[in-house]
Amino acid sequence: MLIEQLSLVFISLLANGLSAMAGGGAGLLQLPVLLFLGLSFSSALATHKIASVALGIGATLRHLREKSLDRSFCLFILACGLPGVILGGILVLQLPESLTILSLGLLTSGLGLYSIFKAQLGMTLEPRNRDFYGMLIGGLVLGLIGILNGSLTSGTGLFVTLWLVRWFGLDYKSAVAYVLVLVGLFWNGSGAITVALQQPPHWEWLPALITGAVIGAYTGTHLALSRGNGWVKRAFETLTIVVGIKLIYDGLMML
Repeated sequence: MLIEQLSLVFISLLANGLSAMAGGGAGLLQLPVLLFLGLSFSSALATHKIASVALGIGATLRHLREKSLDRSFCLFILACGLPGVILGGILVLQLPESLTILSLGLLTSGLGLYSIFKAQLGMTLEPRNRDFYGMLIGGLVLGLIGILNGSLTSGTGLFVTLWLVRWFGLDYKSAVAYVLVLVGLFWNGSGAITVALQQPPHWEWLPALITGAVIGAYTGTHLALSRGNGWVKRAFETLTIVVGIKLIYDGLMML
């Protein structure tokens, strides 16, 4: 029992630490481990989604010291994304996954490659598309990503990170801050409640997973803030490609 709990803490710490540095992708390690340890997919998904809320808690504790988030922009991201998250959480246990996961894997890998070939993308803060139509298009895309966030297990925070960089002109450090606090805490929290109401999580493992997530998220966030945009950009590109390859593999195995 002790070895099992310590293993869960370590996996959660590693997964959420990487996610905090790159702006998403905690499910890459955490969910497969829960499945390997014997949980059914639905139980593992509910457990992972609840534990992933701790990513937002750990990141929020660190970002409160920076006071770098725009309150009105935070409310905009929440208003656009939360309805999609709830809808996705309702759909996830009813829909077949294989083609969706395969498509998501291809798209996620593409995000990393796009960032690699756009060397200056996200290196400086250049706000744009803040007029009515820019916010409307940006909000609609955030809503679509919200549906993916509620229905899938990993990678969707990375979508929000790149969208904030590409469409709204944020640098990587700022985008990751918004993603970790808003997606990590509020989007994931809404998705966790929606899924948990349909499928109970494995409560015995949650304390260890939450402990690892809070410590990992705080540590990863601190490293991201201290190392700068170039380091965060490399972490984002690496994790998107790795997450994408894993999702492609999972999707092919399900066909």
